[in-house]
Amino acid sequence: MLTLNAFTVFITSALQCLLCLTVWQHPYVNIFKHMRVEEWKKTSREGDVTTYMDKTLMCSVFRIRGSIPASNYILLPKTSTQSLGLTGRYLYLLFRPSPAKHFVVHMDIAAEEGQVIRVSFSNLFKEFKSTATWLQFPFLCGFFYWPGLVGPAPSTVRWTCLMMDLQYILSVYLNRRHSHLKTVKLCANMSVKNMFTSDLQAGLASSLGTGPMPREMSFPVPKGGSWHDLYDYIRWVLHPDPILRLNRIIGFGGATMKCVSLKVALCLRYEICFHTGVSALTFNGNSTVLASAQTGIQSVVRVWNYLKTNCLAMFKTHAHSLSSLSFSYSGGVLCGVGKDGHSKTMVVVWNTLRVTKGGEVSVLAKAHTDVDIQTMKIAFFDDTRMVSCGRDNVRLWRVRSGALRSCPVNLVEYHALDFTDVAFEEGYGCIPNSAGLGFLVSNRFASSRSGHILEIDYGSVAIKNVRRLLPAQQPHAQRREKQTFGMGLGIAVNSISVSSAFCATGSEDGFLRLWPLDFSTVFLEAEHEGPVSLVSVSDDGLSVMAATTSGNLGYLDVSSRGYSTLMRSHTDGVLGFSVDGIRRRITTASCDRTVRVWDMDSMQQLYDFVSEDTPCSVAFHPSLQVFSCGSSSGLVRVFDIASAKLLAEHRQHRGEVVGLAFSPDGEFMYSAGSLGSLALYNSSQEDHHVLRVLGDVLYCTERAPDALTVSSDNRCLAFVGPSEYTVTIMAARSLDELLRVDVSILDVESTTLDSALKVCFSPASTGHLLVTTSANKILWISANTGRLLREVSKVHKHQCSSLAVSEDGRFLLTAGHNAVKVWDYSMQLHVNSQMFIGHSQPIRQVNFAPDQMAVVSVGDAIFFWDFLAHPQETGTDRRSPPKAASVSPPKPGKYKNRDDESSFLSMKPAFIKHSVCLSPSQSTATPELGEEGLRLKAVIGYNGNGRANMVWNPETGLFAYSCGCVVVVENLHTGSQRHWLGHTEEISCLAVTNDAQTVASAAGGSGGSRSLICIWNVQDGTCSNTISYHQGAVQALSFSRDDFFFLTVGDFTDPEVALWSTRTYQLLSRVSVSGPLHDVAFSPSAASQLACVGSHGLYFCNTHTQGLDVELKVQRVCVPEEVGNVELTALCYNANSILFTGTNSGHVCAWDCNTQRCFMTWEADQGEIGVLLCRGNRLLTGSNTRRLRLWGVAAVQGMRGALVLLEQEMMLDGTVVSAAFDDVMDMGIVGTTAGTLWYINWVDNTSIRLISGHKSKVNDVVFSPDESHFATCGEDGSVRVWTAPNNELVVQFQVLNQSCGSACWSPSKGGACVVGGYSDGTLRIFRLASSEMELKLHPHPVAVTAIQYSANGQVILSAGRDGLMAVSSPVTGLTVRLISDHKGAPITTIQCVKKQYKEFGLEGNEMWLAASADRRVSVWAADWMKDKCELLDWLTFPAPANPEESDSLPPSLAAFSPIDPGLVVYTGYGVERELSFYSLAKKRVIKKIALSHWAMCFSLSSKGRLIAVGSKERVLKLIKSSSGRFQDFLHHSDSLQTCRFSPSGKLLFTVAYNEILLWEVRGL
Repeated sequence: MLTLNAFTVFITSALQCLLCLTVWQHPYVNIFKHMRVEEWKKTSREGDVTTYMDKTLMCSVFRIRGSIPASNYILLPKTSTQSLGLTGRYLYLLFRPSPAKHFVVHMDIAAEEGQVIRVSFSNLFKEFKSTATWLQFPFLCGFFYWPGLVGPAPSTVRWTCLMMDLQYILSVYLNRRHSHLKTVKLCANMSVKNMFTSDLQAGLASSLGTGPMPREMSFPVPKGGSWHDLYDYIRWVLHPDPILRLNRIIGFGGATMKCVSLKVALCLRYEICFHTGVSALTFNGNSTVLASAQTGIQSVVRVWNYLKTNCLAMFKTHAHSLSSLSFSYSGGVLCGVGKDGHSKTMVVVWNTLRVTKGGEVSVLAKAHTDVDIQTMKIAFFDDTRMVSCGRDNVRLWRVRSGALRSCPVNLVEYHALDFTDVAFEEGYGCIPNSAGLGFLVSNRFASSRSGHILEIDYGSVAIKNVRRLLPAQQPHAQRREKQTFGMGLGIAVNSISVSSAFCATGSEDGFLRLWPLDFSTVFLEAEHEGPVSLVSVSDDGLSVMAATTSGNLGYLDVSSRGYSTLMRSHTDGVLGFSVDGIRRRITTASCDRTVRVWDMDSMQQLYDFVSEDTPCSVAFHPSLQVFSCGSSSGLVRVFDIASAKLLAEHRQHRGEVVGLAFSPDGEFMYSAGSLGSLALYNSSQEDHHVLRVLGDVLYCTERAPDALTVSSDNRCLAFVGPSEYTVTIMAARSLDELLRVDVSILDVESTTLDSALKVCFSPASTGHLLVTTSANKILWISANTGRLLREVSKVHKHQCSSLAVSEDGRFLLTAGHNAVKVWDYSMQLHVNSQMFIGHSQPIRQVNFAPDQMAVVSVGDAIFFWDFLAHPQETGTDRRSPPKAASVSPPKPGKYKNRDDESSFLSMKPAFIKHSVCLSPSQSTATPELGEEGLRLKAVIGYNGNGRANMVWNPETGLFAYSCGCVVVVENLHTGSQRHWLGHTEEISCLAVTNDAQTVASAAGGSGGSRSLICIWNVQDGTCSNTISYHQGAVQALSFSRDDFFFLTVGDFTDPEVALWSTRTYQLLSRVSVSGPLHDVAFSPSAASQLACVGSHGLYFCNTHTQGLDVELKVQRVCVPEEVGNVELTALCYNANSILFTGTNSGHVCAWDCNTQRCFMTWEADQGEIGVLLCRGNRLLTGSNTRRLRLWGVAAVQGMRGALVLLEQEMMLDGTVVSAAFDDVMDMGIVGTTAGTLWYINWVDNTSIRLISGHKSKVNDVVFSPDESHFATCGEDGSVRVWTAPNNELVVQFQVLNQSCGSACWSPSKGGACVVGGYSDGTLRIFRLASSEMELKLHPHPVAVTAIQYSANGQVILSAGRDGLMAVSSPVTGLTVRLISDHKGAPITTIQCVKKQYKEFGLEGNEMWLAASADRRVSVWAADWMKDKCELLDWLTFPAPANPEESDSLPPSLAAFSPIDPGLVVYTGYGVERELSFYSLAKKRVIKKIALSHWAMCFSLSSKGRLIAVGSKERVLKLIKSSSGRFQDFLHHSDSLQTCRFSPSGKLLFTVAYNEILLWEVRGL
C-alpha cells in the first residue's frame, strides 16, 4: 500500500511523464520528418506512389497517381492500429491536387470521450455528410466551398496550404473534445510536400496577421513576387472563434420583466444571447443562483450560476408564455406560472436542489387553475408554501405528496379588486401555535390597482388590515407629511416589497414611496419619469431598487436619501443608430418618439430629444458634435449636441425619411424619402442648405435606417431604386447618375426575379458595392462597371436586414431576423461565418464601431459586442498598475466650419494623415549597411503638421526637427544635415533631455499597430531604445528636470499619461482620462511634480516612489468660470511654482501650484493658444491667429492679480506649433503650420526664415539644366525656386485660389525661366532674374496636367485633364497647334528630347512623347522652326478588362531612355506589374523588368542605367536596367507621387505629399 508521500511522488512523476509526451510537439511537428516517410519503416504506401522534383517548389515531393483511393495511398503511421499521437490543434497540409482528377484525404481523430472520428475531405464528395463517427466535407480546389461547384481539380490548380482546426471540427459538428490525431491517409491523384501539426496559427505574416510559417514548411516566393499570386491558402474556419462577445446591453423591459435583486442590472450583461426573449427572472435568497424564463410557445427555463455566469440547467416547461418565476430562499424549489396549450393558467413547481452540483431538474407538482395569476412567490420560511394574486383573487398554495393545492383568501367586499403584487413581512419565525395545529407565520401584503393594500393573516387565511393610497390634495412639497390612506379615488400600486423595518411601494403616478409597517405616513419618496412597475428592497434594507415602464432602472439609498440611475432605455423598438467615433458616442432613434445620445464607455444616457413624430433614421457628422434626424413626417432636422440647438430643419420629403448619411469628409449630407425622393445638402455650412432634390429615384418598402451608402473616397452614393430590381450609383457631390445595375438579370439560371434590399460600399475597396437580395444572397458588384464579381447564397434563414464591412475590408457583418453573422470578406474559408443570437425581435441595423473594436446592433434593445478579430498586442511591462483619474465626459464644443482653423488643437489627433497610403510592404529588399545605392543627402522642409516637433539647445547648438518620418539634425552654422531614420509613420512630436544628450521622437502606428517612440543618442545618432505603447498617435513628450523620468501622452483616441524610467525605459505608472489631453510639462523646481491640460481642465500630478514602484497621483482642477466654457490647450511652468495655461479662447491662466488655485487670468490673444513658454519674467504665447507675443509677467510673481505687459509682437506665416528659446528669451526658433522654422530675435525685433517647406501637397520638383537651382510647385498655387546645393529658398511665385500641377525649366542657360501649369488651364512663365511673371498663357479650359519646353525652347507643350495637348509660343503667348489624339483621357506625361529621325524616314531634330491614362503613348517627330510635327508611333499597352477600381489605378508613365532616345520605357496598370522597354526601331517590346508594386512615379537617370520607381506603398525602388538588380528604400511616411533625377544623374528628388527628400546617387 502506498503511503501519502509515496502517492504524491507517484502522481508527480506521472504528470511529468505525461508532460514530456507533449512538450516535444511544440511549437510544431514536421510529420514527414518525424515519421521519416522516405524510409517507409514507420509509414506505408500502396499503388503508384513516387517522388519527383517539383519546379515550382524547387524540392522533392511525393506524388500519388491512380484513381482508386483504396489502391493508391500513403498511410501514416504504418498500420491503422497504430497512432501518431499528435496533440496539435491545427493540421497543415501542403499539397496540390492533380488536374482533372479526384483525390481523398482521411484523418482519424481521437476524442477525449474515447471515440475515434474519421474526418474526410475530397473533391469527389458532392455535399457535406455526417454520422456519429464520420464527417465528409466537399472540397473545391483553389477556392471556398460553394454548393454545386465541387468536382475534378481544374487545370490551373495550384499548390495549396490547407489549415484545419481539428478542435473546432469535432466540437461544432459532433460536440466532441479533440484529444489527438491518430492516422492520416492520403489517397489518389495528388502531390504532397509535407504535413505538420501545431497549437499555433502559422500563416502569411503579410496578409493574415498571423505568425510566420516555419521555413521548412513554407513555399518559396521569388524576389519581387507575391505569395498569393503563386499559391492558395485555405483556412477551415473563421478565426478567432468566437469572433464576437456580448459586452453590454442598453435596454430594460420595465413593463414586463419581474426582477428581484439589485444585481439584476449586472446580470443582464451575461449570456443573455441564449434566450430569444426573457419574460421573468428570479434569484434565490443569497443571490447565487438565477433563473430566467423565455417567452413564446417553446418556453425554456434556464438556471444560472450568477457568480460564474454559466448555465447550470436548461429545461422545457409544460407551459408556454411563462409570466412569473419565483425561487425559494434556499434555491431548492422553483415555481413558475404560464399557460398550457389551451391557454389555461398553469402552475409548475420544480425541484432544483441538485442543480448546483450538476444534477437534473425534476417536476415536483403542477396544477391548472381558472383564476388569474399576476404574481406568485414562494414563502421564505417554507419551500412548500406559496402565495399568488391576480384579478379578483389572492390564493395560498402548498405542495404536499406530489400534489399542488390552493385555497383562496376570504376577501369579503374586496373580492373585485385587481391585485398586482404580494410581499412577505420578514422577521417572523415558524413556530407551532398554542393549539399545536398550524403555524404562526409571517403576514403577507397584497397591492392592487385601486390603491388598496391588504394585510393578510396567513394562519387564518383572512384579511387583517386594509389601507388605501390616495392622491395628495396638498402641494408636492407637503406630500411626504400629508400622504395617508383613506377613502376616495386611489392610486394604482404596481409593486410592493417589505423589509423588517419598512414597506416600499411603486405606483402608477411614478412614485417610489417608503412607509413604516403601520403605513401611518410616507417617510421617503422618489419621483420617476413614468409609472413604477417594480420595487425591491435589498436584503440589508439599505437600498431599494425601482424600475419604470419608461425603461429606467435605479435605486434609492435609504441612509443618504440619494437616488442613482443604473440604466435608461428606450421604451419601444430601436429603429436605427449612428456612432461618433471621435467622442465615443452613439445616437439612436426609436419608435418611442425619442432620439437619445449615449456614452459608449459608461452606457449612460447623455441627451434625449423628444419629437412629436417618430424619428426613423439618424446620422452623426464624421467630425463635429452634430447629428441629423429624419422623421416619419418627412422632416430632416440637424442638431448641435453641445448647445442642444436645432441648427436646421428641412422638409424635402412627403413620406418617411428612410435614409440619412454624411459623406466621410463631412462636406455633404444626404436624405432619402419612402416615396422615392433624394436630397443633397451642404453640411459644411451651419444651415445645411439644400443643393439638389431628385424625385422617384429610390425604392423603399419599409423603414430602412441604412438605405444610403457613400463610398469611403467621397465619390459615389448608392441606393436601391428606382425599382426594387435596380441599384443606382450616383456622383456623391452632384447626384449625377453614374451607373444603374439590374440585379434581377445577374443570375441567368434563376426562374424568379431577384430584387435588391440593402447596399453597402466596402471601405477598403471602393470599387466593391455589396447588395443583399430577396433571394437571400449577397452580391459583390463592381461599382465602376456593374459586373457581378461574386455572390454568396443562403446568407440567413430570413432576409438580410442590414450589412456592413469593416474598415480594413477583412470582415462583413449581416443581420437577418434576430441573428448577427460575421463573415470572412474574401469568402475563402470552408466555414466563412459565425452566427450570434440575442435579440428577441428583428434586428433593424448592425455596424462596426469606427475603431473596429466593437459591433453595435439594434432592434428590441441596443447590443454592444466586443469584436475579437484583432488580438491584444503585448505591451510594455506594467508592474505598477495606474490609478485612473475620475473625470467627466468631454464638454461639447460649438459648431464650426470644417475649414475653420480656430480649434486646430482641441480634440484632434497630433497630426493629420494626408492621403490614403498603404503600409510599407514586408517583401521589400532593403540594402545592407554600406551597400546603399542611394544616400539621403538633405530633407527639404519642416513638418508643420506636428506639434512640439522641433528642439533647440542654445548651449550645445543642438537643433533638430521632423519632416515626415525623418528626424533632421541640422548644423545652423554650416547648414549640413544628419538624419535619424527609425520611424515608418509621420513623426508627431519631439523632446530633448535637459543635458541635450538624448532626444525622443514619437510617431503613430499603422494597420492597428501601436505608436513608436525612439530614443536617440545625440552624439552618434544611434537609436538606443524604443517604446511601443499608445494605441493612437502620441500627443506630447516631456523629460523631468533631473532627466530621471520620461512622460508620454496619447492622443484623443487613447488619452493616457504614461510615466517611464529613463534608465531602462520601463513603464512605471499610467493614468487614463476620459477626455483628450493637449500638453504636458514637468515642474522645473520639483522633479516629482508635473501637470497636464486637456478638454476637461488642468491635472496636477505627483510621482510617489516606494522602493521600485512609482505611483502617479492625479488631481483634476476645473477651468475658472470667468474664462467661460473653454479647453486648456497649452501650459508651462516658471521657476517660482507658478503654472501658466492657455485656452482655446485666447486666455492665459496663472495658477499657484501649492494651492492648485487660479489667481489670475487675462486675454492674451483672440485665438487658440497652442504654445506657451516661460523664461524668468517673460512669457511667450503663440496662437492660431499667427501671432507670437512676448509678455512681461514680473508682477505675477507675487501670486496676486496684477497687470501684465505686452512687450513685443510678431505676425508669422501660420499657426504656431513649436518654440524653443534661450534662458533670457532674447532669441529662439519657432515653427508654424506653413512648414516654416523662424529664427526670432526679440532684441532686434527681427524674424528670419531658417527652414521653409510646402504646407500642402507638392505636385512636381524639377532641376534647372545646370543644376544650380531647382523648382517645386504645389496645391497651394506656389512655384518656389531654391538654390543648390545649400537648398535655400530664393523666390516664391504665388497664385491665389489655384493649384499648380506641374512645372518645368526653360532649356536656355541665360535668362532662365520657370513655367507652371495651373488648375484654371493657364500657363505662367516666371523669370528668375527679375523675380516677376513674364507671361501668362491660357491654352486649356481645364486643369493643366503636364508641361514641357521643347528641346530647343522654341515652344511649350502642355496638356489638360481632357486629353487635349497644346503647342504654345513662350514669346507671343499664342497657341500655335492643338493635338486631340488623346482626347478624353488625361495626359500624365510629356517629354521632349533632341533626336535626328533619318532612320525612321522623317525629317526633324526633336522627338517628344505623351502618355495618357488610357495606357496609350504617342511618339512624335518635330521641327518647330519649320512648324512640323508628325506622329512617329502609337503605343497601346494591354490591361485586364473592366478594372474594378479605375479611379485608384496607377498612372500611365512613359519616358525616353537617356542612353538611347529610340527606346521608350513604359509602366502603368496592366496584366503584370512591370517596366516595358519599347524599341521604336523594332516596333516591339524588347525587355521587361518585374516590379513588386504598381508604380506611381518613375525617373530614368543618364548615369549608370538607373531607374527610380515610387509606389503607393511608400517604397522607393532603385533599379539597374541592364541587370534588373534593385534596392528598396523606406524613408517616406506617405505615398510617393514624384521622383526626378538631376540632369547629371548624380542627385535624385523624391516627394511624398509635402515631404521632399534629396538623395545622392551612388549607383548599383
